[in-house]
Amino acid sequence: MPTLVLIRHGQSAWNLENRFTGWWDVDVTAQGAAEARAAGALMADKGLDFDLTFTSLQTRAIKTLNLALETMGRLWLPTEKHWRLNERHYGGLTGLDKAETAAKHGEEQVKIWRRSFDVPPPASEPGGEFDMTNDRRYADIDIPVAESLKDTIDRVLPYWNGRIAPALKEGNRVLISAHGNSLRALVKHLSNIPDDEITGLEIPTGQPIVYELADDLTPRERYYLSER
Repeated sequence: MPTLVLIRHGQSAWNLENRFTGWWDVDVTAQGAAEARAAGALMADKGLDFDLTFTSLQTRAIKTLNLALETMGRLWLPTEKHWRLNERHYGGLTGLDKAETAAKHGEEQVKIWRRSFDVPPPASEPGGEFDMTNDRRYADIDIPVAESLKDTIDRVLPYWNGRIAPALKEGNRVLISAHGNSLRALVKHLSNIPDDEITGLEIPTGQPIVYELADDLTPRERYYLSER
């Protein structure tokens, strides 16, 4: 029976500062590192083990994965990193304080940008403070200027279908360390959650989500490991 575990990165510096982060690369805080180690200890205590791991190209997800694996004594496991597992791109909101943005544009508008399914935030401006054009991680792709949740799902699923799902079907036990919205994309797909409900799904930092899957990857069960 294929087993898949999803974990959102531990608290990041901009989670703590309540800023829109998206594709901008920030580190985990001391609390975030502790969350990652605690996740690793919990997975080891519950007898989970893995054959393959996947993460994004962003430091907070990579470090969360590494700290969890180190705690498990599994730092040697093979890991694939891919931009398609990156967080949703927040465009022109990147770096802004969420409360200040709500005060400027109105809470209702910010709610639409944050929680609508298919309305992206304002586009990022070329040459701005958070322009990643020269970041060589993304040298071979067209970096989004902004993404809705729908856009995020549309770029996550090809990687799921092309790489992760086949690995699970081959019998590999898989751990994915990623982000709130890239994980929402996977949960929506696996659990067949409607468009108008997925935006309300909150995924806490550092809490492993376990999927027990049938051979065709339909979910038999989904639960937070801390609840078992």
